[in-house]
Amino acid sequence: MTSITGHRGARDLWPENSLGGFRNVLALDVDAVEFDVHLTDDGELVVIHDATLDRTSEGSGPVSRLSAEERRTLRLKGCDETIPTFADVLGTLAPASEKRLHVEIKSDSEGQSYEDIVERVVSEIDRLDLRTRCHLTSFDISVLEECRKVAPDIARLVSVNAAWVNRQGGIDAFLTRVTGLVDIVAVHHELLEAGWDEITASIPAARLCVWTLNDEALIRAWLDRGIGHLTTDRPDLALSLRAEAAAAA
Repeated sequence: MTSITGHRGARDLWPENSLGGFRNVLALDVDAVEFDVHLTDDGELVVIHDATLDRTSEGSGPVSRLSAEERRTLRLKGCDETIPTFADVLGTLAPASEKRLHVEIKSDSEGQSYEDIVERVVSEIDRLDLRTRCHLTSFDISVLEECRKVAPDIARLVSVNAAWVNRQGGIDAFLTRVTGLVDIVAVHHELLEAGWDEITASIPAARLCVWTLNDEALIRAWLDRGIGHLTTDRPDLALSLRAEAAAAA
C-alpha cells in the first residue's frame, strides 16, 4: 500500500511548518510527516521551508540571521504562531509513535550547507530516541553523504526534479550516485512520469516517492500505479482516495 506523507505538515490545510499544523496532521492517518530544518547564527535549529523569512512569516531577510529573541515574537503569516524550533516539532510529533518523520536538511540563502547542521539534527533526534522513525532528506547529495557518515543507521531520502537531475548530468548519472546512498528516491511527478521506465529499471516502485500531488486525478493515477510513497499538501484527500481504492480492490 502506498505510504502517504503530509508535506510541511499539510500546508494546504493549515499554515505550513506550524506546530498547530503538525498537531492537526497527527489526527489524520498519515504514514509520515515532512518538514524542513534551517540553522540560525544563534545556533537554533528552526523549522521553516525557505532560506528567507519573507514568504511564510511577518519578517524578512535570511533565516540564518534570525536571533532566538526575534524568533520568539515573529509571527507566521495566517496565524498567531511563531517559527517553531526543531525541538518543538520533534516534541509535538514524538508521541505519535507510528508516524515516520521526514526531516529535510536545508541550505542557507546563498545555497550553501550550514556548518555542523547534520550533527546538530542527529543530536536532537537522539535526545528523543527517534532514529528508527526518521528519514534524513535533502536534494543535496553531499548532505546525504554527510548524513551517512554521521549517522549511518538513520534512513535517508533524496529529492529530485528535472532541473536538479540535469545539474547532476542526467538521470542515469543521478541514479548511479544515489542508488546505494538512500532508501527512498523522491521524484517530482512530471519527471517521474516522463522517466518511469528508466527510473524503475534502477529503483523499484516501492522505494520511489512521487511529489507533490494535490490534484485528485493525479493522486488516483499514482495510487493505481502502486508507487511506494506519495507526498501531498492534502493528506486528507490522498488518504480518502487510498481508502476508496482499497475498498474497491
